[in-house]
Amino acid sequence: MIYYGQHEFPGKLFVVEGTDGSGKSTQLALLHQWLKAEGYPVFFSEWNSSPLVKDTTKRAKKRHLFTPTTFSLLHATDFADRTERDIIPPLKAGAIVLADRYIYTAYARDVARGCDRAWVRELYRFAVKPTVAFFFRAPLDVAIDRIVSGRPELKYYEAGLDMGWSDEPEESFEIFQGRILAEYDRMVSEFGLTMIDATRSIERQQREVRRIIKRHLVEEAATVA
Repeated sequence: MIYYGQHEFPGKLFVVEGTDGSGKSTQLALLHQWLKAEGYPVFFSEWNSSPLVKDTTKRAKKRHLFTPTTFSLLHATDFADRTERDIIPPLKAGAIVLADRYIYTAYARDVARGCDRAWVRELYRFAVKPTVAFFFRAPLDVAIDRIVSGRPELKYYEAGLDMGWSDEPEESFEIFQGRILAEYDRMVSEFGLTMIDATRSIERQQREVRRIIKRHLVEEAATVA
């Protein structure tokens, strides 16, 4: 695997991160629509969506076969495939790539499940550094309420039931999301994540995101000129 790191491709990579229920996917969808309306070539990549491992992941989840390490390795395989297929080619072509979750999701979830922090970071060392990584931060109670109120049932791994913290899905989910949020908070300074207050209105968040992204697009246009 090639190590990309701080890439010099002409394209831009914008990613959104946050706990479940933070509203990040809504913000990315709005951003996608806006960029397309502005005439930019835009590509989209979503976490855990590679066809290479999709069937394997589905079968293993159904049978509850994952350990934290195998879960981590399979997600890394998924990410590596999408990097080569869906992220690098558009960046080389000068397009904008939007990613719903990126390496920081692995850093947060895998460490929350007990994987070694340094090991997980090394696992993803080939990743391209984003132009901007947005972290939509919602307080734990707000994010959990959004998810629980909108779901008839929490899934086994989604709730962290594989870790044995609690037999109650909602209680296990709260523990899991709390650990994930703690990891995100420590990554803000470590990786320079751009934090967005996800308790504000959808419109206010979107205005701030667009303002930040415009700055990078203007800089790119000035460089080309």
